[in-house]
Amino acid sequence: MKLFGSISLLILSLSIAVFSIQTARAEVITLTADTFNDKVKEKDTAWFVKFCVPWCKHCKNLGSLWEDVGKAVEGEDEIEIGEVDCGTDKAVCTKVDIHSYPTFKIFYNGEEVVKYQGPKDVESLKAFVIEETEKAAAKAELGDEKEL
Repeated sequence: MKLFGSISLLILSLSIAVFSIQTARAEVITLTADTFNDKVKEKDTAWFVKFCVPWCKHCKNLGSLWEDVGKAVEGEDEIEIGEVDCGTDKAVCTKVDIHSYPTFKIFYNGEEVVKYQGPKDVESLKAFVIEETEKAAAKAELGDEKEL
């Protein structure tokens, strides 16, 4: 019986560890050619997307920055953080006009809003995406009112 209890405890510990690893990355959603269009078209949602390739020195130098941005905006209901590997999903990167890495762009209701060109730190990126999301939401609301 002691062995069974030890095995159960080990399984429980491993389950918690796996869950923790999965939720740590849950803030950043990997977008592919199959998912990109549907995701960025989500109504009233801003997608802040990083476009990178695995061999890019500048992308590697970002370290955990993008995951940190994902955690920083976790409480923002209208903002999702995504990433696209342009090495495996070239069609997506070609479609949205990516020519250098890393590139960061915001999409709102399926439309490209703006490309980020500021400092690469969590606070700057967070402030930028919140501000641009508010602008895009206000613009979309005005457009909806005009249709009425």
